[in-house]
Amino acid sequence: QVQLVESGGGLVQAGGSLRLSCAASGRTFSNYAMGWFRQAPGKERDFVAAIDRSGDSTDYIDSVQGRFSISRHNAKNTVYLQMNSLKPEDTAVYYCAARGAARYTYYYTGMSEYDYWGQGTQVTVSS
Repeated sequence: QVQLVESGGGLVQAGGSLRLSCAASGRTFSNYAMGWFRQAPGKERDFVAAIDRSGDSTDYIDSVQGRFSISRHNAKNTVYLQMNSLKPEDTAVYYCAARGAARYTYYYTGMSEYDYWGQGTQVTVSS
């Protein structure tokens, strides 16, 4: 089992920044590819960003490319999502997810590919 706890959400004005953190416990963190997803009210949960075990390979949904950055610190068992130039449409509950990966270079973009989820943290961007 892997336990994931997100933090860092809050209320921010459009154009502002937030950094989300996801602390993992229970298993060897470096064995897991990680991802961030978000769910806006009345909408499905969507992929935002993913990172491989080493942190060298990442992927983003088009709408956040160039504004968001995913990173990880394996020694601290933590994955981050740096969010800059925030827009009202970024408002959602943000979830981190983990999945065991056989190779360092694998990352995953589908919800069904992940085995463990955090409880989510609310991000609200005002216009």
